Amino acid sequence: MEQNPNSSSSKADRKTIEKNRRNQMKTLLTQLNSLVPHQSNKEALSLPDRIGEAISYIKTKQIRLEELKEKRDSLIEPKKSKNVMGSLREPHVDVQEMGSALQVVLITGSDCRFMFREAIRVLHEEGAQVVNASFYVAGDTIFHTLHSKIDESAQGHAAARITERLKKYVYG
Repeated sequence: MEQNPNSSSSKADRKTIEKNRRNQMKTLLTQLNSLVPHQSNKEALSLPDRIGEAISYIKTKQIRLEELKEKRDSLIEPKKSKNVMGSLREPHVDVQEMGSALQVVLITGSDCRFMFREAIRVLHEEGAQVVNASFYVAGDTIFHTLHSKIDESAQGHAAARITERLKKYVYG
């Protein structure tokens, strides 16, 4: 009985293809396991159980994401009452100090154009060095974020003074 040389090479090709497929699946499952938090079970879960756990984790995260989007949208909607500056949305100032780092978050309406510049001016006058400044526009609301560094000698007092000056500027 004579063997066809092509059949043995195609058999080897199929084995190689299947081996590569299994290795790829193993790699993908390892990546999936690294993304999903592990449960505190002492026993090892079977493959279908781990996949089911990953699916349920993803679904809970999707639900949480939708809830957070709804909350964000409800916070972004412009308020009907006008404030002193004539904005549809009352400006909001939040200053957080983390050691020598200072984060200033301004949430304003689109007609409060000079608040960003004023915040940078106040930071410079108080001896803070602006490291990063960014903004995000969502409808009529603008989110400004300023990251700065303050001198070690001014820590504690600088954050309070900056907060006071910005709130005085924003709220009058």
